[in-house]
Amino acid sequence: MVRMSALTASVEAKRETLHSHLHALGRILIAYSGGVDSAYLAWAAHQALGDNMLAIIADSPSLARTQLADAIAFAREQAIPLEVIATSELDRPEYVRNDAQRCFFCKDELFTLMEELRAARGFDAVAYGVNLDDQGDFRPGQKAAIAHQVVAPLLDAGLGKEEIRALARSAGLRIWDKPASACLSSRIEYGRPVTREALEVVEKGEDALRALGFRQFRVRHHGEIVRIEIARDELGRALDPAMAAEFTRLFKALGFKFVTLDLEGFRSGSMNALLQAEELFRKTG
Repeated sequence: MVRMSALTASVEAKRETLHSHLHALGRILIAYSGGVDSAYLAWAAHQALGDNMLAIIADSPSLARTQLADAIAFAREQAIPLEVIATSELDRPEYVRNDAQRCFFCKDELFTLMEELRAARGFDAVAYGVNLDDQGDFRPGQKAAIAHQVVAPLLDAGLGKEEIRALARSAGLRIWDKPASACLSSRIEYGRPVTREALEVVEKGEDALRALGFRQFRVRHHGEIVRIEIARDELGRALDPAMAAEFTRLFKALGFKFVTLDLEGFRSGSMNALLQAEELFRKTG
Protein backbone atom coordinates (compact mmCIF):
# COMPACT_ATOMS: atom_id res chain seq x y z
CA MET A 1 0.00 0.00 0.00
CA VAL A 2 1.13 3.53 -0.78
CA ARG A 3 1.28 5.68 2.35
CA MET A 4 -1.10 8.61 2.11
CA SER A 5 1.29 10.92 3.96
CA ALA A 6 3.92 10.34 1.27
CA LEU A 7 1.45 11.05 -1.51
CA THR A 8 0.25 14.51 -0.59
CA ALA A 9 2.30 16.70 -2.94
CA SER A 10 2.46 14.17 -5.78
CA VAL A 11 -1.23 13.29 -5.71
CA GLU A 12 -2.30 16.91 -5.42
CA ALA A 13 -0.31 17.73 -8.56
CA LYS A 14 -1.91 14.81 -10.39
CA ARG A 15 -5.35 15.87 -9.19
CA GLU A 16 -4.78 19.31 -10.73
CA THR A 17 -3.61 17.68 -13.96
CA LEU A 18 -6.75 15.54 -14.03
CA HIS A 19 -8.92 18.61 -13.45
CA SER A 20 -7.24 20.40 -16.36
CA HIS A 21 -7.62 17.40 -18.66
CA LEU A 22 -11.31 17.12 -17.86
CA HIS A 23 -11.91 20.79 -18.59
CA ALA A 24 -10.13 20.45 -21.93
CA LEU A 25 -12.38 17.55 -23.00
CA GLY A 26 -15.56 19.63 -23.05
CA ARG A 27 -18.84 17.72 -22.64
CA ILE A 28 -18.11 14.10 -21.81
CA LEU A 29 -19.75 10.76 -21.16
CA ILE A 30 -18.17 8.63 -18.43
CA ALA A 31 -18.29 4.83 -18.59
CA TYR A 32 -19.28 4.15 -14.98
CA SER A 33 -19.41 0.86 -13.10
CA GLY A 34 -19.43 2.01 -9.48
CA GLY A 35 -15.90 0.76 -8.80
CA VAL A 36 -13.38 3.08 -7.20
CA ASP A 37 -11.76 4.24 -10.45
CA SER A 38 -14.89 5.01 -12.45
CA ALA A 39 -16.69 6.41 -9.41
CA TYR A 40 -13.87 8.81 -8.63
CA LEU A 41 -13.61 9.79 -12.30
CA ALA A 42 -17.35 10.47 -12.49
CA TRP A 43 -17.18 12.53 -9.29
CA ALA A 44 -14.14 14.50 -10.49
CA ALA A 45 -15.76 15.13 -13.87
CA HIS A 46 -18.88 16.42 -12.16
CA GLN A 47 -16.79 18.70 -9.97
CA ALA A 48 -14.96 20.03 -13.03
CA LEU A 49 -17.76 20.15 -15.57
CA GLY A 50 -21.06 20.21 -13.70
CA ASP A 51 -23.90 19.21 -16.01
CA ASN A 52 -21.52 19.00 -18.97
CA MET A 53 -20.89 15.38 -18.01
CA LEU A 54 -23.08 12.29 -17.83
CA ALA A 55 -22.19 8.97 -16.23
CA ILE A 56 -23.38 5.89 -18.11
CA ILE A 57 -23.77 2.51 -16.43
CA ALA A 58 -24.57 -0.68 -18.34
CA ASP A 59 -27.36 -2.80 -16.89
CA SER A 60 -26.00 -6.17 -17.93
CA PRO A 61 -26.48 -9.74 -16.67
CA SER A 62 -22.75 -9.72 -15.90
CA LEU A 63 -23.15 -6.86 -13.40
CA ALA A 64 -24.26 -8.07 -9.96
CA ARG A 65 -27.49 -6.48 -8.74
CA THR A 66 -25.80 -5.38 -5.51
CA GLN A 67 -23.11 -3.59 -7.54
CA LEU A 68 -25.67 -1.89 -9.78
CA ALA A 69 -27.71 -0.72 -6.79
CA ASP A 70 -24.63 0.61 -4.99
CA ALA A 71 -23.39 2.42 -8.11
CA ILE A 72 -26.75 4.12 -8.56
CA ALA A 73 -26.86 5.01 -4.87
CA PHE A 74 -23.39 6.59 -4.97
CA ALA A 75 -24.27 8.71 -8.01
CA ARG A 76 -27.45 9.85 -6.26
CA GLU A 77 -25.55 10.71 -3.06
CA GLN A 78 -23.10 12.88 -5.00
CA ALA A 79 -25.73 14.34 -7.38
CA ILE A 80 -23.79 12.94 -10.35
CA PRO A 81 -25.92 12.88 -13.53
CA LEU A 82 -26.44 9.21 -14.37
CA GLU A 83 -28.17 7.22 -17.07
CA VAL A 84 -28.65 3.44 -17.10
CA ILE A 85 -28.49 1.72 -20.49
CA ALA A 86 -29.02 -1.93 -21.42
CA THR A 87 -26.22 -3.76 -23.20
CA SER A 88 -26.59 -7.01 -25.16
CA GLU A 89 -23.19 -8.66 -25.07
CA LEU A 90 -24.88 -12.02 -24.35
CA ASP A 91 -26.35 -11.82 -27.86
CA ARG A 92 -22.81 -11.85 -29.29
CA PRO A 93 -21.51 -15.39 -29.97
CA GLU A 94 -17.92 -14.15 -29.74
CA TYR A 95 -18.61 -12.97 -26.18
CA VAL A 96 -20.54 -16.06 -25.12
CA ARG A 97 -17.79 -18.44 -26.26
CA ASN A 98 -15.64 -16.94 -23.49
CA ASP A 99 -12.14 -17.07 -24.88
CA ALA A 100 -9.27 -14.78 -23.89
CA GLN A 101 -10.83 -11.89 -25.81
CA ARG A 102 -14.20 -11.90 -24.03
CA CYS A 103 -13.56 -8.55 -22.35
CA PHE A 104 -12.87 -6.92 -25.72
CA PHE A 105 -16.34 -7.80 -26.99
CA CYS A 106 -17.98 -6.63 -23.77
CA LYS A 107 -16.30 -3.23 -23.97
CA ASP A 108 -16.89 -3.05 -27.72
CA GLU A 109 -20.62 -3.42 -27.05
CA LEU A 110 -20.56 -0.74 -24.36
CA PHE A 111 -18.46 1.77 -26.28
CA THR A 112 -20.48 1.29 -29.46
CA LEU A 113 -23.65 2.26 -27.58
CA MET A 114 -21.91 5.14 -25.81
CA GLU A 115 -20.55 6.49 -29.08
CA GLU A 116 -24.06 6.46 -30.54
CA LEU A 117 -25.32 8.28 -27.46
CA ARG A 118 -22.44 10.78 -27.63
CA ALA A 119 -23.27 11.66 -31.23
CA ALA A 120 -27.00 11.88 -30.58
CA ARG A 121 -26.67 14.09 -27.48
CA GLY A 122 -23.87 16.36 -28.69
CA PHE A 123 -21.17 15.27 -26.26
CA ASP A 124 -17.53 15.74 -27.22
CA ALA A 125 -15.90 12.59 -25.88
CA VAL A 126 -16.35 9.25 -24.11
CA ALA A 127 -14.06 8.54 -21.13
CA TYR A 128 -13.38 5.53 -18.92
CA GLY A 129 -11.55 4.82 -15.68
CA VAL A 130 -8.45 2.89 -16.69
CA ASN A 131 -5.45 3.82 -14.53
CA LEU A 132 -1.68 3.48 -14.54
CA ASP A 133 -1.65 0.15 -12.70
CA ASP A 134 -3.97 -1.43 -15.27
CA GLN A 135 -1.20 -1.23 -17.88
CA GLY A 136 0.63 -4.18 -16.40
CA ASP A 137 -2.33 -6.59 -16.56
CA PHE A 138 -4.04 -8.58 -19.33
CA ARG A 139 -6.99 -6.36 -20.27
CA PRO A 140 -8.38 -6.81 -23.80
CA GLY A 141 -11.03 -4.20 -23.03
CA GLN A 142 -8.36 -1.54 -23.40
CA LYS A 143 -8.02 -2.51 -27.06
CA ALA A 144 -11.74 -1.79 -27.52
CA ALA A 145 -11.29 1.61 -25.86
CA ILE A 146 -8.47 2.47 -28.26
CA ALA A 147 -10.53 1.31 -31.24
CA HIS A 148 -13.39 3.59 -30.18
CA GLN A 149 -11.08 6.50 -29.31
CA VAL A 150 -12.23 6.48 -25.70
CA VAL A 151 -10.14 8.82 -23.56
CA ALA A 152 -8.49 7.84 -20.26
CA PRO A 153 -8.21 10.90 -17.97
CA LEU A 154 -6.91 9.01 -14.92
CA LEU A 155 -4.20 7.34 -16.97
CA ASP A 156 -3.30 10.59 -18.71
CA ALA A 157 -2.87 12.23 -15.30
CA GLY A 158 -0.49 9.42 -14.26
CA LEU A 159 -2.74 8.16 -11.46
CA GLY A 160 -2.39 4.66 -10.03
CA LYS A 161 -4.95 2.69 -8.03
CA GLU A 162 -3.76 3.61 -4.54
CA GLU A 163 -3.43 7.27 -5.50
CA ILE A 164 -7.04 7.22 -6.73
CA ARG A 165 -8.10 5.66 -3.43
CA ALA A 166 -6.19 8.37 -1.55
CA LEU A 167 -7.90 11.10 -3.58
CA ALA A 168 -11.32 9.54 -3.07
CA ARG A 169 -10.67 9.31 0.67
CA SER A 170 -9.53 12.93 0.89
CA ALA A 171 -12.72 13.94 -0.92
CA GLY A 172 -14.80 12.08 1.67
CA LEU A 173 -16.13 9.55 -0.83
CA ARG A 174 -17.31 6.35 0.83
CA ILE A 175 -16.14 4.21 -2.08
CA TRP A 176 -12.45 4.97 -1.40
CA ASP A 177 -11.79 1.50 0.06
CA LYS A 178 -14.38 -0.44 -1.92
CA PRO A 179 -12.98 -3.87 -2.87
CA ALA A 180 -12.20 -4.40 -6.54
CA SER A 181 -14.94 -6.30 -8.34
CA ALA A 182 -14.71 -7.32 -11.99
CA CYS A 183 -17.79 -8.43 -13.90
CA LEU A 184 -19.43 -11.76 -13.09
CA SER A 185 -18.31 -13.24 -16.43
CA SER A 186 -14.70 -13.07 -15.24
CA ARG A 187 -15.59 -15.77 -12.69
CA ILE A 188 -16.35 -18.34 -15.39
CA GLU A 189 -13.39 -20.38 -16.64
CA TYR A 190 -12.23 -19.58 -20.16
CA GLY A 191 -13.82 -21.85 -22.77
CA ARG A 192 -16.98 -22.42 -20.75
CA PRO A 193 -19.85 -20.49 -22.37
CA VAL A 194 -21.12 -17.43 -20.53
CA THR A 195 -24.83 -17.98 -19.91
CA ARG A 196 -27.42 -16.19 -17.82
CA GLU A 197 -27.74 -19.32 -15.70
CA ALA A 198 -24.01 -19.48 -14.92
CA LEU A 199 -23.93 -15.77 -14.10
CA GLU A 200 -26.91 -16.15 -11.76
CA VAL A 201 -25.23 -19.04 -9.94
CA VAL A 202 -22.04 -17.02 -9.45
CA GLU A 203 -24.00 -14.01 -8.25
CA LYS A 204 -26.02 -16.06 -5.76
CA GLY A 205 -22.83 -17.66 -4.47
CA GLU A 206 -21.14 -14.31 -3.94
CA ASP A 207 -24.27 -12.90 -2.29
CA ALA A 208 -24.14 -15.85 0.12
CA LEU A 209 -20.47 -15.20 0.97
CA ARG A 210 -21.26 -11.53 1.55
CA ALA A 211 -24.15 -12.51 3.85
CA LEU A 212 -21.68 -14.65 5.83
CA GLY A 213 -19.62 -11.51 6.49
CA PHE A 214 -16.76 -11.99 4.03
CA ARG A 215 -15.55 -8.84 2.30
CA GLN A 216 -13.06 -9.76 -0.44
CA PHE A 217 -13.76 -12.94 -2.40
CA ARG A 218 -14.50 -14.56 -5.74
CA VAL A 219 -16.66 -17.50 -6.76
CA ARG A 220 -14.84 -19.21 -9.66
CA HIS A 221 -17.08 -21.38 -11.85
CA HIS A 222 -15.38 -24.52 -13.24
CA GLY A 223 -18.44 -26.48 -14.32
CA GLU A 224 -19.20 -29.09 -11.67
CA ILE A 225 -16.51 -27.56 -9.45
CA VAL A 226 -16.69 -24.24 -7.64
CA ARG A 227 -13.39 -22.71 -6.51
CA ILE A 228 -13.90 -20.19 -3.72
CA GLU A 229 -11.25 -17.53 -3.23
CA ILE A 230 -11.23 -15.65 0.08
CA ALA A 231 -8.85 -12.80 0.98
CA ARG A 232 -5.89 -14.06 2.98
CA ASP A 233 -6.73 -11.96 6.02
CA GLU A 234 -10.15 -13.67 6.08
CA LEU A 235 -8.96 -17.15 5.12
CA GLY A 236 -8.62 -18.39 8.69
CA ARG A 237 -12.35 -17.97 9.26
CA ALA A 238 -13.10 -19.70 5.96
CA LEU A 239 -10.99 -22.70 7.01
CA ASP A 240 -13.05 -23.32 10.14
CA PRO A 241 -14.73 -26.76 9.79
CA ALA A 242 -18.17 -25.33 10.52
CA MET A 243 -17.72 -22.68 7.85
CA ALA A 244 -16.45 -25.27 5.39
CA ALA A 245 -19.61 -27.29 6.02
CA GLU A 246 -21.70 -24.17 5.36
CA PHE A 247 -19.86 -23.55 2.08
CA THR A 248 -20.59 -27.12 1.06
CA ARG A 249 -24.29 -26.78 1.87
CA LEU A 250 -24.67 -23.46 0.06
CA PHE A 251 -22.80 -24.30 -3.11
CA LYS A 252 -24.18 -27.79 -3.56
CA ALA A 253 -27.62 -26.22 -3.34
CA LEU A 254 -26.57 -24.03 -6.27
CA GLY A 255 -25.82 -27.12 -8.36
CA PHE A 256 -22.09 -27.69 -7.90
CA LYS A 257 -20.97 -31.28 -7.28
CA PHE A 258 -17.62 -30.35 -5.76
CA VAL A 259 -16.93 -27.40 -3.45
CA THR A 260 -13.31 -26.26 -3.08
CA LEU A 261 -11.57 -23.49 -1.15
CA ASP A 262 -8.49 -22.07 -2.88
CA LEU A 263 -5.65 -22.05 -0.35
CA GLU A 264 -3.80 -19.30 -2.23
CA GLY A 265 -6.63 -16.95 -1.31
CA PHE A 266 -8.19 -14.17 -3.34
CA ARG A 267 -6.17 -12.67 -6.19
CA SER A 268 -7.54 -10.52 -8.96
CA GLY A 269 -7.42 -12.04 -12.44
CA SER A 270 -6.54 -15.56 -11.30
CA MET A 271 -8.38 -17.03 -14.30
CA ASN A 272 -5.77 -15.43 -16.56
CA ALA A 273 -3.14 -17.69 -15.01
CA LEU A 274 -4.88 -20.62 -16.69
CA LEU A 275 -4.27 -19.20 -20.16
CA GLN A 276 -1.28 -20.34 -22.15
CA ALA A 277 1.32 -17.57 -22.43
CA GLU A 278 1.41 -17.89 -26.21
CA GLU A 279 -2.38 -17.39 -26.33
CA LEU A 280 -2.09 -14.13 -24.39
CA PHE A 281 0.57 -12.73 -26.68
CA ARG A 282 -0.97 -14.00 -29.92
CA LYS A 283 -4.42 -12.62 -29.24
CA THR A 284 -3.43 -9.26 -27.79
CA GLY A 285 -0.48 -8.41 -29.97
